[in-house]
Amino acid sequence: MDDLAAAVREGKIILFVGAGVSMNLGLPSSWQALIDRIAEDLGYKPQDYKKLGEFYALAEYYRITKGDFGQLRSWMDEHWHPDDVRIESSAIHRLICSLDFPLIYTTNYDKWLERAFDHYGKRYVKISTMADLLKVPCGKTQIVKFHGDIEDEDSMVLDESSYFQRLEFETPLDIKLRADVLSRGVLFIGYGLSDVNLRFMFYKLSRIWQNSRRAGDRPASYIFSPQPNAVQEAIFGQWGIQMITAADGADPAQALESFLQDLLRRRDGGGPDTQGGTRGGARGPAGAKPGPRQAG
Repeated sequence: MDDLAAAVREGKIILFVGAGVSMNLGLPSSWQALIDRIAEDLGYKPQDYKKLGEFYALAEYYRITKGDFGQLRSWMDEHWHPDDVRIESSAIHRLICSLDFPLIYTTNYDKWLERAFDHYGKRYVKISTMADLLKVPCGKTQIVKFHGDIEDEDSMVLDESSYFQRLEFETPLDIKLRADVLSRGVLFIGYGLSDVNLRFMFYKLSRIWQNSRRAGDRPASYIFSPQPNAVQEAIFGQWGIQMITAADGADPAQALESFLQDLLRRRDGGGPDTQGGTRGGARGPAGAKPGPRQAG
């Protein structure tokens, strides 16, 4: 944790934000809720529709049938940004803003990161298209909408075709990410350990470093998990990703909040949180394969 805090202090960590951060607000911003809505729009029972294919294929059928995602995008915007949700209620978003990451990538379509930065008066620029890359100013946090922005339907990685394009890892945002990770480590929060997008990204990032001439200088990268998992920890370790975990049985949202609070305290020169806190994350050189974790 101290090594991670030092890297954050020096501006050498990219934050990668997954759906778990938005779901902390009590929002249905998950693939399950989205596919349920798609099924209802197409006249299917959700439990029956989910049997017909994987999520991206089911979204692709919606686009084929409806012609575009306009109606679905409007529903997502309305239901993922309700008027009764206040961003100041989320300690996680407050802590993200307080940690002053120079680069934040997110696979979320929603606008809650931007709203948090607006609320706390933090300067940022949103990047979701190649055109955005041409006007990036200095001195502002870059919020990179890696799977697209809900305000721009064409930018969203939502159906199978756009997902296959993302797998090629050759879009302008992919090229930007490849350049960014050569000089900074990455911290992943809000992701399920089995998330295929996350695992594909880990694989690609590890290949970038393996193919570079500076593999020995690779910055340490991290993933926060609210639960220990020795199997996933070993797999991530082979990709150069160190797992940081909370205590067994911790509530996921509370665990993430405690981790970010601990990270902020250490970044500002304070000691570790002695009330539970987090464990792991800096037990050797990046890429070292950790051993099995002992119970307790």
